[in-house]
Amino acid sequence: ITFIMTTFDDILEEAGKFGRFQKRIFALLCMASMPFAGVYVGVVFQGFTPDHWCHDPGLEQLRENCGLPLEKARRLILPLVNSSAGVLPSQCQRYDVDWNFTDLTCENLDRDITEAQRAAWPTTSCKNGWEYDYEGRESFVTEFDLVCTDAWLVDVLQAILGVGFLVGSVCIGFLADKFGRKVSFLVSNVLSALTGILVAISPNYISLVVFRALHGFGVKGGWMVAYVLITELVGVEYRRVVGVFFQMAFSCGIIVLPLVAYLIPNWRWIQVAFTLPYIIFMSYYWFVPESPRWLLSQNNSSKAVEITEALAKENKKTLSKNIKTLKDDAHSASGSFMDLIRTPNIRKYTLILSFNWFTSAVVYQGLIMRLGILGGNVYIDFLISGLVEFPAAFLILFTIERIGRRLPFATANIVSGAACLITAFIPESLLWLKTVMACVGRLGISMAFEIVMFVNTELYPTFIRNLGVSVCCTLCDIGGIVVPFLLYRLAVIWLELPLIIFGVLAVIAGGLVLLLPETKGVPLPETIDDIELPNR
Repeated sequence: ITFIMTTFDDILEEAGKFGRFQKRIFALLCMASMPFAGVYVGVVFQGFTPDHWCHDPGLEQLRENCGLPLEKARRLILPLVNSSAGVLPSQCQRYDVDWNFTDLTCENLDRDITEAQRAAWPTTSCKNGWEYDYEGRESFVTEFDLVCTDAWLVDVLQAILGVGFLVGSVCIGFLADKFGRKVSFLVSNVLSALTGILVAISPNYISLVVFRALHGFGVKGGWMVAYVLITELVGVEYRRVVGVFFQMAFSCGIIVLPLVAYLIPNWRWIQVAFTLPYIIFMSYYWFVPESPRWLLSQNNSSKAVEITEALAKENKKTLSKNIKTLKDDAHSASGSFMDLIRTPNIRKYTLILSFNWFTSAVVYQGLIMRLGILGGNVYIDFLISGLVEFPAAFLILFTIERIGRRLPFATANIVSGAACLITAFIPESLLWLKTVMACVGRLGISMAFEIVMFVNTELYPTFIRNLGVSVCCTLCDIGGIVVPFLLYRLAVIWLELPLIIFGVLAVIAGGLVLLLPETKGVPLPETIDDIELPNR
């Protein structure tokens, strides 16, 4: 008897590459992609910093006695300071005057005190805490007073999430290769649900930092495993479309986020809203199968055959007999980190892709988080800029097969960078134009972020493909750790300074992409020689 080895892709020819079975799993896993958006950039709402000023107990008394309007009272107690937006009442200092014992009467107050008089008054920091212009809402900034000298603690809360993402995607990625996609997906959801609730009930800042790191650990890993699982269940030619739509589900999460944040006034309850889905996803134990490709790589072909038969049955297809010879088509040789930098071409790919992952994360997250400090209506701004991600997905699907990968990838980066630089220099009076340009920047970087994912898979040979993606992708999380400091600290100097940095990064990234080869219509490389000696 001639013994033919059948690969999973051969079987999918018969069982259906994207039939009802795959569509059902795909819909379920896309649901799992949505809440990740809330965790990723929820800080815009949960860590919103409203206008604030020093609380002054003596002034409350004076206001009541004299019936002073708030604006006027604020002018009285707050020294004027130079900020990047002009001369404004200080948010961190107040006059150290005991209002009950000054020789001011209510009439005297009305004939405004002269600047000279005020200049002689001593000032002090906000010893009695702050007042916030945040009617009926509460963010962790207003609850824990993360303003003035403690404002950088908000950056830490976002950066620590990036640390969780980084460690989580490595650890859960390892679990997914060792114990299976399904198990690690479920474990990460249990973890995300538990830690999400812990974040929501954190009694103080330190516990919030710890639980947020652990929450990031579970959420990002689970998101990546879901991505791997769905791409492994469909035929090869459906992978890209499935990948783009999986990202689009994330964009839907971005759209839902401002609506949730608008309806829920308290950051703790917003956190609960992000966490509920992860509790529901635990039920996927009954609905989502293990990846047959993974089972084959573990030489568990009997279970793989069982799942494949269920797949064919739901797709209303019949399988021929050679399913019994189902074997793993992957090569057992696995690569090491050194393989990514040992040979010149692969080293070049690794460096360029890593820089692109880093830039995409910094610019994408930076443009979103910037919305929280612009001073407009943060809910509307967020919604508008989120809608821009959908044209990005369609532009990718439209150009990627017609034109190729390299040009759309480079163009997206360069256009995004240019838009950021232009936005920085448009005056506030032309607000509509500023908004439009910022949206163009967001569109470009959304495209670049989605393209880098599959260009990455197409450039590496099979045995280091997953390793290559996970190593380059760690830079995406390092970008996420850096960006809050870049954005929030530099914006204090000049509100548009971060945009200039984003713009320069994106333009450089676009230029580097032009040094990569085109991968459209090229078979996936199997060995290092395929890449180092392409013309052989």
